[in-house]
Amino acid sequence: MTMAHQTGAGAHEVARRLAEILTRAETKGAQPWTILDREVVERALEEHHWPSELAKKMPEDRRSYVDDVLDDLFGLRPPSWVLVPQVVETMLHLAEAGHVVLIGRGASVVTMQLPNVLHVRVVGSLERRIERVQTERHLGAEEAAEVVAKEDRRRQRYVKANFHARVDDPLLYHLVVNTDRLSYDAAAEVIAEAAVRCFEGWTRGGER
Repeated sequence: MTMAHQTGAGAHEVARRLAEILTRAETKGAQPWTILDREVVERALEEHHWPSELAKKMPEDRRSYVDDVLDDLFGLRPPSWVLVPQVVETMLHLAEAGHVVLIGRGASVVTMQLPNVLHVRVVGSLERRIERVQTERHLGAEEAAEVVAKEDRRRQRYVKANFHARVDDPLLYHLVVNTDRLSYDAAAEVIAEAAVRCFEGWTRGGER
């Protein structure tokens, strides 16, 4: 499953509750559901034998060609045209293995051709998202608004630059959930129900 989101919409909390619901619904002894966000980068670095410290230098944002060339020249980090495809490869391995919720990093676009993946986007009004970021990160209103705007822009640039897609394109998703209208618990339950129905169809032979 993939989960794209707007900053402050509560995607991580929804994903946590969703993973709990899906794990409880599994047969005894089945692999529990795992949530991966920045951990995807860490796994990609490990899988491709890069130093784990590079994860700190790989924000979810577009990298300019000049920055990539200079960093590569001075040995600070490999360029994006090397690292991003490796993150993509790791995402595909994880999605194919299943029982994982991949948050961000263009996962919805990366896994679009896989038949066993449900794509979800979690959204909310700007006002509510700023309020949540204020509370969660102990910021003032102006600081929180700046964080929301900056992180949303970074996410949009990353997806556009690396996958030529718009992260806010509703056609990328099976389901768009508004956490202004649904509590985190209710949102997780709605997504879990959609997942059960989709996965049940795929198990029976791939019907959608």
